[in-house]
Amino acid sequence: MVLPALDSPGWRHTTTTFLLGVRAVGSTILTLVLFATYLGIGALAHDSNFSMGWALAGTLFVWAGPAQIILISTLGTGGTAVQAAIAVTLSAIRLFPMVVAVLPMIRTPQTPLRKLVLPAHFIAVTMWIECSRMLPAVPREQRLAFANGLGVGLVSVCLVATAAGYVLSANLPELLAAGILLLTPLAFLFSTARNSRQLVDRLALLLGLALFPIMSMLHTGVDILLSGLTAGTLAYGVHWWREQR
Repeated sequence: MVLPALDSPGWRHTTTTFLLGVRAVGSTILTLVLFATYLGIGALAHDSNFSMGWALAGTLFVWAGPAQIILISTLGTGGTAVQAAIAVTLSAIRLFPMVVAVLPMIRTPQTPLRKLVLPAHFIAVTMWIECSRMLPAVPREQRLAFANGLGVGLVSVCLVATAAGYVLSANLPELLAAGILLLTPLAFLFSTARNSRQLVDRLALLLGLALFPIMSMLHTGVDILLSGLTAGTLAYGVHWWREQR
């Protein structure tokens, strides 16, 4: 998708910018990955004896594939609502750095905090990746509308996929459903690699991949968190050392 030039009259109207954000959903392969992933989530919700309304509400309000899988799995196996809430909250902590990275790109000095609630809700891995790619080509005063359009478009695709997966669950083999869910981390890995432009980004990614097998041997239950934190810290240390030189 080719966006208008920064000084184009096409950016003057908020509604037009919002629709450009919605249209941008069709320009990324991650939309197809999300659709396939939420087919699996819809099927999982059906097989766990949740209603379609409940499954759609989970997609709309939780809006993060791994967190939804945790929610469905926890409640579906007899866990309490408190246990599910704690598990989903711990899962959502991983998104906080993405929110911190994206909101400053959207906000202007005149933007009230209440207008940042909706885009903050939309920020998950896909939103973070696509905002990092597209927002530099959008005038700053129109980035909020564009991000909201992008978020609404992505959630709409996932709602359709959730409903479709729920209906088709009887004919979706378990192995295929598991394979579909695997598409998400693979797509995020390749997209993050594509968007890594600086040495610190590439180093953090490579160190994370290298350290994870070692961390998994410790059987801590938070292997990914530890490997990511260690890799990011080491990469930043190298970046700081190079800047000092």
